[in-house]
Amino acid sequence: MIALTLAEVAEAVGGRLVAADPTVRVTGPVEFDSRKVQPGSLFVAFPGERVDGHDYAATAVEAGAVVVLGTRQIDGVPMVLVDDALAAMGPLARAVVDRLPELTVIGLTGSSGKTGTKDLTAQLVARLGPTVAPPGSFNNELGHPYTVLKADEQTRFLVLEKSARGIGHIRYLTGVAPPRIAVVLNVGVAHLGEFGSVEGIATAKGELVEALPAAVDGGVAVLNADDPRVRAMASRTSARVVLVGEAADAELRATEVTMDERGRPAFMLVTPEGSAPVRLGLTGRHQVGNSLAAAAVARELGMPLADLAAALGELRLVSTRRMDVFDRTDGVTVIDDSYNANPASMSAALRALAEFGRGRRTVAVLGYMAELGEFEQQGHEEVGRLAADLGVDRLFVVGESAAPIHHGASAVRTWGGVSVLVTDQAEAVAAVGAELRPGDVVLVKGSRYRTWEVVDALRADAVTETGNGTEGVRA
Repeated sequence: MIALTLAEVAEAVGGRLVAADPTVRVTGPVEFDSRKVQPGSLFVAFPGERVDGHDYAATAVEAGAVVVLGTRQIDGVPMVLVDDALAAMGPLARAVVDRLPELTVIGLTGSSGKTGTKDLTAQLVARLGPTVAPPGSFNNELGHPYTVLKADEQTRFLVLEKSARGIGHIRYLTGVAPPRIAVVLNVGVAHLGEFGSVEGIATAKGELVEALPAAVDGGVAVLNADDPRVRAMASRTSARVVLVGEAADAELRATEVTMDERGRPAFMLVTPEGSAPVRLGLTGRHQVGNSLAAAAVARELGMPLADLAAALGELRLVSTRRMDVFDRTDGVTVIDDSYNANPASMSAALRALAEFGRGRRTVAVLGYMAELGEFEQQGHEEVGRLAADLGVDRLFVVGESAAPIHHGASAVRTWGGVSVLVTDQAEAVAAVGAELRPGDVVLVKGSRYRTWEVVDALRADAVTETGNGTEGVRA
């Protein structure tokens, strides 16, 4: 974070200084984990039923924190007192952004693919200047301002992923760090149970482009030309619109898409400046669209076509458990996409499995998809039917809540595969382990329901060598 006096911090958050020298400066990072506090830090104490950050305030000061942002006074601890410490993170982050006029804020959202595309975008723009981006999916009222507060005078690009659980959430996040460039990937049924309708999801996602400055002031909206609901957001912004995708009118377009034996796409990148071949090192055809969105941002920031095409080929995984491919010593290949799941990302992962597994036996281990509301049964059944339609050879469905996946697949009479419903992860590990043969390709995916325990068991026999992912050998 940039250096701020305690008086400036208090003014930014509307707080009151207690036992604190207003001239002392915060020169270290803002942290809410006392174990990460460094000299000069600001420690944020969040109240909680099981763990209360205020209980660690004195420890944080001993570790070097110059002040604690909290909701109740602690004897002998310099504090900025506020009514709501989490809510105070937003205006504090905004105060930092307002003091960094050379900073370009890039915001990304979508029902699926946000984190991966954020990682791709950050890798590209980091070639153009110092860049800050969140680890994993730090994309809510806490993770978003926490990431913003990592920016300082040297930072040129701030790449931020934005999630929403309702109308107004993204609008709030854009108020914390107003974007100049926005990317909207897709509108699907993720979190449908919280929004009530796909139209509501589209309304929420579109709040990002509504927050952009006008085209004359440098605002740019990067929209997926292949998603009608995203394309329609062009009417909701005064920024310049850049369409990306495979549609004929996309400004950045992918043509001649092919896939190699490891499920990695290659395509011709077509731009107004010319065309160039691209070969991605990432698994899954959906990475074509994700990489186009990232490329559009880098192009807007000045990266030439030749550099852009080369850089796209060098992109690698950053966040874990997202299309992370590794090989085992027995010749089995595992696709770890177990971080989260919704119908759109399940579809992309299953299609990647089918493409990757051409000529090999394919196995899918699928768990529950959360927050689908009244679409829950239908959404799970459709995933099961897709697995069968794609010819997945063995399907293991984990948990009774995911049973409609099993029923959907079993209802496809033309399917020659087998579906097994198991009760939990332990049973899945045993069942999959007994079934695997050398040469199999296994996909593991679920909605934060510990499905990754299956991956971790499979990873015990992973080949150890450097690849393009985060652990083990990668595609």
